[in-house]
Amino acid sequence: MTSIDLNADLGEGFGRWRLTDDERLLSVVTSANVACGFHAGDAATMRRVCELAAERGVRIGAQVSYRDLAGFGRRAMDVPSAELAAEVAYQIGALEVFARAAGSRVAYVKPHGALYNRVVHDEEQAAAVVDGVLLADAALPVLGLPGSRLLGLAGKAGLPVVTEAFADRAYTDAGTLVPRTLDGAVVTDPEAVVERSLTLARSGEVSSHSGTRIEVRARSLCLHGDTPGAVELARRVRERLETSGIRVEAFA
Repeated sequence: MTSIDLNADLGEGFGRWRLTDDERLLSVVTSANVACGFHAGDAATMRRVCELAAERGVRIGAQVSYRDLAGFGRRAMDVPSAELAAEVAYQIGALEVFARAAGSRVAYVKPHGALYNRVVHDEEQAAAVVDGVLLADAALPVLGLPGSRLLGLAGKAGLPVVTEAFADRAYTDAGTLVPRTLDGAVVTDPEAVVERSLTLARSGEVSSHSGTRIEVRARSLCLHGDTPGAVELARRVRERLETSGIRVEAFA
């Protein structure tokens, strides 16, 4: 791979509370997954992040979630399909208002947290997310895990699909993410994250939690904005990629 997109979860605050350093991260990443108010984010935060992203030429993505502010969208929930589809469309539409006001647009959709993990294997919930995206905009790309039910159904529905990998998350031998409830689910060693980023971009491979080499071919690389030292780590990843001859640019 000669180029790769860097995405990060941004706008994950609420009211006076802020979790991510949006302004500094937007100087590094090429795509911003903006919280749409269901797991984090509020109207003022969404507007501010869209304006900052537009100023910097960073692509804006709707990070849709289960309605779970208290649990940061990381709690398992069972939401009826019609309700979930409507809520996905609602979140995309809300962000689109602020993206357009900033002179940009919502360019893709990515589920967050428990919803992201659920639609890897749950056909019904994945179909509901796809229905919600289609309701909002039948041309929006969907960002997700390679081999997931979400991307499979999105592709069948005619939506563009974009695969992503995680440099700071541990993988199972099956290519799924190790649940955050387990030890070692998050890779905390900065040097390891940098090296994993380079390997993923170059060869589409990563070592699983058990040490097995697995294939994870992705067009976008996610760096979590809520980890300690996230900005400096993102800068180190981008610098290492670029000095190794890999262009960092938004996916086509």
